Amino acid sequence: MTVLALPRTTAADFLALGKPRIVALIVITVVAGFLVAPAPGPGAVALLHAVIGTTLVAAGTNALNQLFERDVDALMRRTERRPLAAGRLSALAGAGFGWSAGAGGIAWLAVFTNQTTAALAALTLLSYVFLYTPLKRKSTLATLIGAVPGALPIVGGWTAGGGELGPGAWVLFWIMFLWQLPHFLALSWIYREDYRRAGLRMLSVTDGDGSETFRQASLYAMALVPVSLVPTLLGLSGATYFVGALVLSGWLVGVSLSAARARSPKSAGRLFAASNLYLPVLLLLMVLNRT
Repeated sequence: MTVLALPRTTAADFLALGKPRIVALIVITVVAGFLVAPAPGPGAVALLHAVIGTTLVAAGTNALNQLFERDVDALMRRTERRPLAAGRLSALAGAGFGWSAGAGGIAWLAVFTNQTTAALAALTLLSYVFLYTPLKRKSTLATLIGAVPGALPIVGGWTAGGGELGPGAWVLFWIMFLWQLPHFLALSWIYREDYRRAGLRMLSVTDGDGSETFRQASLYAMALVPVSLVPTLLGLSGATYFVGALVLSGWLVGVSLSAARARSPKSAGRLFAASNLYLPVLLLLMVLNRT
């Protein structure tokens, strides 16, 4: 019996539509939110369902983003080889994958976790695709708007773990929200010529010497310091987390200020790398030292 399989390139292209590295980071935040939710939680099976549903929604959201930005992606060196931008997959295939994965993930969460988690996932998809994605062509505020759907998955992990939409959920949201801003501002400075070529309204494109880009990155990093300590004040994590969060957040501020002084692609790269290390270490500390 012959088994019909997709060509390897097609399978790889569909996988690339979902942006697996971004999905992996989102899943990490969901797991962290689930594990720090007030005990007793609903158990490992519920966590597995939250991960499956979130993975589908995140992959669908990423695919739809690429669908609506395929013309822009084709103009940027960083993204010109993406499946839709390069024409290896059709728009119909991208839409089918994106909407099937997104809607399927929301339905999965509604059935196997709870309605609140499913609603948060739906809000994430819709705000990312229909607010953040088109706004990138029109306003530098897109970065702020995009940080909202980026901060919602950890709240979904919290509600999947039995937590309510109270102070604990919102402090997790604000940690994620503030973390994203120096992270993406650094990235936008590194690729500012790409964004200029594509006509995207990023702050780094209009900020000639980078002073405003890195000033804002530093301010958001500073705001993250007190917010990152609140989990201990709310009783979610203990003293070890508090000290670790203080050290980590202070370090991120230092890297941000250094980047603001140098204002170069190299210093922006250091800030981007520091932000990539900051988040998983902070969340690991929070989980390991939960109270």
